[in-house]
Amino acid sequence: MHDNQPRTITPDALPEVITRYLKAHHAHDTATAVTAFTGDATVLDDGNTYRGTAAIERWLGRSATESTYTIHLTDTQQTDTAHYIATHHLEGNFPGGTIELRYQFTLRDDLIEHLAIEL
Repeated sequence: MHDNQPRTITPDALPEVITRYLKAHHAHDTATAVTAFTGDATVLDDGNTYRGTAAIERWLGRSATESTYTIHLTDTQQTDTAHYIATHHLEGNFPGGTIELRYQFTLRDDLIEHLAIEL
């Protein structure tokens, strides 16, 4: 029986492409971060959808400069071979000062096809 419930995994069990994206994103390395996505990828963040690498690159560049914050990976989960969740705790100079964000990844051909960032 397959219940599609996420199960906790260790951070080093995340696929290389997710680790590469997260490290590049945290380092504000937009050029490297965007290489983790498929050409037709979508990102959902703050109620907006960004489609394709050009839009994702603009989103990455903007999100890197909007606020100053620290980010810590607090939980990693896997639903199946294409679906992963990386939960992060952020503290910074944004409204509220702290937040927990779930980065929900869908992979295709060893690249990120879809990323939804949710509370």
